Amino acid sequence: MGKIPKEMQIEMLKKILEIRRFEERAVQYYQRSKIWGYLHPYIGEEAVAVGACMAINKEDYIISTHRGHGHAIAKGADLNKMMAELFGKSTGYCKGRGGSMHIADTELGMLGANGIVGGGLPISVGAGFSCKMEKKGRVTICFFGDGAANNGVFHEALNMSAIFKLPVIYICENNLYAISMCSRESVAGNDIAGRSKSYGIPGYKVDGSDVIAMHEAVEKAVDYARKGNGPSLIEAQTYRFFGHHPNDPAAYRPKEEAENEKANRDCLKNFKQKLVNDKIITEEQFNEMDKEIEKRIDAAVEFAENSPEPELEKFLERVALNQ
Repeated sequence: MGKIPKEMQIEMLKKILEIRRFEERAVQYYQRSKIWGYLHPYIGEEAVAVGACMAINKEDYIISTHRGHGHAIAKGADLNKMMAELFGKSTGYCKGRGGSMHIADTELGMLGANGIVGGGLPISVGAGFSCKMEKKGRVTICFFGDGAANNGVFHEALNMSAIFKLPVIYICENNLYAISMCSRESVAGNDIAGRSKSYGIPGYKVDGSDVIAMHEAVEKAVDYARKGNGPSLIEAQTYRFFGHHPNDPAAYRPKEEAENEKANRDCLKNFKQKLVNDKIITEEQFNEMDKEIEKRIDAAVEFAENSPEPELEKFLERVALNQ
């Protein structure tokens, strides 16, 4: 595990920045009615996805949530295909059928985002069984939120994974709010990580705004899983800077709380400053990195806008129908 190399820290910063800029642009186009349906920005939580996904290999699996753009990008998803899917175009990951909440790329090990709260938890058990039975050393990361942690399927999934010692790392992104319900009012004992004791598995509570801390915790859990010891539960304490979606003013959150989180726990601002202070990058290098990422997102938007709409007569191809 040890110290993270400078090159890897730069790549972490680049991924955090890439997710931030992609999400900012997605919000803009959602507000211009270019993106239909729902959109759940990941802004503020980027360090969780980046720290976690950079602790696993390309052949490992991740299972995402309705707030899943960051997970997909951190795993290496193609920005063109992602933006096209958000725009509902035929060149998107799901040919325009899935939209924001259903990005998937099995070749990348991205087993899908899920519009159902907690919907990825039972899938993680199946993926975990696959990893164990194939004996190729793969692991699965399952992301979910604090709201999903109160669903019955959370307990069922962790219980079964623990019984069969499945190589699954469960990461609860506790951003304090399940839509408008604060986790302080919905989680008994206010300790999701502590629930690991009920299943006899390791549990960690981590500052989700610290990409290094996140990476180290996931790396430890991955090593534990690859050795055949079974699952771990990580509670990443994070915060979404937007409301539940762009049209949600989030008036249910105390103003002081939101201002404090944005000012003091912005993973992009803080990690960039750390690398500057450590003389790993300069301000000029960061600005060049930002410009290059903006160009790539410009290209993704252009690709999406110029892509064809799905053909109606082909829209149900490769979709299983019960008749």
